[in-house]
Order: sequence, then C-alpha cells, then structure tokens
Amino acid sequence: QVQLVESGGGLAQPGGSLRLSCAASGFTFSSYDMSWVRLAPGKGLEWVSGINTDGSDTYYRDSVTGRFTISRDNANNTMYLQMNSLKPEDTALYYCARRRPSASTWSGSYDNDYWGQGTQVTVSS
Repeated sequence: QVQLVESGGGLAQPGGSLRLSCAASGFTFSSYDMSWVRLAPGKGLEWVSGINTDGSDTYYRDSVTGRFTISRDNANNTMYLQMNSLKPEDTALYYCARRRPSASTWSGSYDNDYWGQGTQVTVSS
C-alpha cells in the first residue's frame, strides 16, 4: 500500500534551517509529481511546494520562494524540502503528499491523493 513517511522536523530559531525528508513506498515514486503541504495553528491547509516526476520543474508559494528548496531522489524514493531563513510563521505540521495524476493545479484541496502523517516544524527563539 502507499506509504509516505516524513522526518526531519524539529525546533529551529528564526533564521535557521531544517531539512525535511519524505520516504515513499508502495508505488512507483518516479511516476508521480509530489508536494509539500503544511497546516499551521489557526490556519487552513496550505500548499507549500511541488515538484514534477523527474525534478526538472519546481513550484513554490510566494511566501517561501527564495527560502525553501524542494528536490527528489528517485533512485531512493525520497523527496526533500530544504528550509532556510526560517520565520515564526513557518511553524506548522508539514506533510508530503502524492499529487493526483488527474490534477490540473498544485494547490487545490483535491490535488493530492495520499498523505504522510506529518512532521512538526517549530520556529521560535
């Protein structure tokens, strides 16, 4: 069955960095676009970044552009999110998600069909 397992979250100071990982199994990872999505306290689910099947195209929400970098290693079925210059407003539960093949957008509520359990990122001094 499809499994997505995130890791790498934790506590970081403002301006600091964290690297999230998402280990995928149970499907042909290299055939699917993938995304990172986050859920912040008091906010709705927020799409953060997306990457196409071979990693040649990447997409970001405006608030993380220039600070976050998404990447993937298809040989090891793993996706990453390098987060630099972290801000308190980046505090959230971060999920990796598999993009639905039929999706026409990246940030829609129904664009993803499988999710991991999430990893908590807290940015605080």
